Amino acid sequence: MYALIPLLPLAAFLVLGLAGSRIKERAHLVAVPAVVVSWVLAVAAFIEVAQGRVIAQPLYTWMTSGLLDIHIGLYIDRLTAVMLLLVTTVSSLVHIYTIGYMHGETGYARFFSYIALFTFSMLMLVLADNLLQLFVFWEAVGLCSYLLIGHWYERGSACAAATKAFLVNRVGDFGFMLGLLLVWTSFGTLNYLEIFPAAHEAANQTINLLGPFGGTWDVSVFTLICLLLFTGAIGKSAQVPLHVWLPDAMEGPTPISALIHAATMVTAGVFMVARLAPLYNLSPTAMTVVALVGAATMVLGATIALTQTDIKRVVAYSTVSQLGYMVMACGLGAYTAGMYHLLTHGAFKALLFLGCGSVIVALHHEQDMRHMGGLKDKLPVTYWTFVVGSLALAGFPLTAGFFSKDDLLVSAWSSGSLGQILTILGLLTALMTAFYSFRLVFVTFWGPSHVDPHHAKHIHEPSKTITMPLIVLAVLSIVAGYIGIPSFLEPVFAHGEGGATPHDHGAAGLGIMIVATLMGLTGIAGAYYVYVLNPHLPDQFARQWKSLYEGSLNKWYVDEAYDRAFVRPTFTAAAEMWKRIDVAIIDGAVNGVARGIAWGGWLLRLVQSGQTQHYALAMALGVVILVTVFLVF
Repeated sequence: MYALIPLLPLAAFLVLGLAGSRIKERAHLVAVPAVVVSWVLAVAAFIEVAQGRVIAQPLYTWMTSGLLDIHIGLYIDRLTAVMLLLVTTVSSLVHIYTIGYMHGETGYARFFSYIALFTFSMLMLVLADNLLQLFVFWEAVGLCSYLLIGHWYERGSACAAATKAFLVNRVGDFGFMLGLLLVWTSFGTLNYLEIFPAAHEAANQTINLLGPFGGTWDVSVFTLICLLLFTGAIGKSAQVPLHVWLPDAMEGPTPISALIHAATMVTAGVFMVARLAPLYNLSPTAMTVVALVGAATMVLGATIALTQTDIKRVVAYSTVSQLGYMVMACGLGAYTAGMYHLLTHGAFKALLFLGCGSVIVALHHEQDMRHMGGLKDKLPVTYWTFVVGSLALAGFPLTAGFFSKDDLLVSAWSSGSLGQILTILGLLTALMTAFYSFRLVFVTFWGPSHVDPHHAKHIHEPSKTITMPLIVLAVLSIVAGYIGIPSFLEPVFAHGEGGATPHDHGAAGLGIMIVATLMGLTGIAGAYYVYVLNPHLPDQFARQWKSLYEGSLNKWYVDEAYDRAFVRPTFTAAAEMWKRIDVAIIDGAVNGVARGIAWGGWLLRLVQSGQTQHYALAMALGVVILVTVFLVF
């Protein structure tokens, strides 16, 4: 029965892919019921797993040869169960939202077929019982991301963003593939349930690597495996330095921003690290690298989000920052806290993206915050749900984000000296998070209207297919903090969990929670002071700290650095190779043969003139030459 969870979205994709041109505007009648039924089955699986069962179900064996066993199977434990709920819940709401958002758009059925395919791929990824299956569908969600970001392929910016996402992810996925091969050579299997028990026995294995300045290094096999696999997570979960694709992915339709780039696909890297916790726990070096990369991403994303003017890009850089929180927690061993924040973040970040989409639809696809303002009375449902999402993102008391972020920071603090340093960075980032999230609220919905006068009189709340998912997600952004996710997940990471729940940490834990709450409240108050009480201050600050402001606004020039270091040299090398190899050698050889044949034909054409006197002359000359040769020699 549980095999239907991924197979129903696959069936919807096949139907829409084959018959979409005939179904057209009724495509949602195929896709929405399929995903909703998948959600119902995911709830049933969650209930069964909550009772203490682990579901392992082989589906299909493709090849077996000696130790090689390539198969597809389902593995549902507590970690998988909560991910199934996240993916199917957000996907169901996004499917419903898409009915209103994409109404009248060309490619309506194609869009539904792609999001159904994405849902299938993501479900198969989290249901995988082996690393090969995880990798196959890891690549499948990357393909779906490319197709969905470039849905409006007639726009050059969308095509460029899709290509960028695809190429950047290939960099990380190459490392993932190498890690996969190293797992196979080390264990002779790719199945989770066979790798994990054998991991402790092979903990002391080392491998010799060539050093950068000669000689060899003895590196732990587990360290190398974990770092290579984490390279894939760096790409998929938009961590430094491969974070650059995620904000540009906002060129895709807003429902995809919510489905892929807020709640599901980008969390695949965090899920992978948590799933492979038994391996990461055996490599302190890899854990430290994971924690530091997460912390750097957390801070970088927040500093960039402070100054962005595109409403979706603010939320996109917020996603980068929050993913950094999760990765940092996993690197410190606080897997439960990291996954807890992943799940609550999925609710309120999907809410914020869909709220952005509601504003964009109401303003006739305007995305610049500087051309908004004064919308809270005209879009009341969007406004209040957006406020709930922003409060959860800021960690406001009693919201889901409050519980998960505090749990994460307290667990990080309790993990050791490195965790305490990174917790301080996390607290500063929480201050920035609260500030930019309510900067978004105040600039978009408060103050005087800067909306185009031609559109201002037509502003109204979008259809119910858009507003109802917002309401559901707003409720989830609060309720998700009260349903005991940490206690549900703790048994999965019972061995080697570096962090613990806040109530286990006494005064230190309480102190961190109080400071985190004060940071959030201070950020909200600061945004109110700057953007509501003194709206002239942002321009004043921008002039006063011009270098910092322009650095943040231009994303610290990372894209420009990559352009100079990689893109331009690649284009230059390609142009030179085209000239020297393709044109000079390959085309030269082909064209040379053609010119030789043409020249030979020209000579033959001179001989074959068609005039009898010429032929007679040639025959006479031939006879003379033959007689001369005979007489002389």
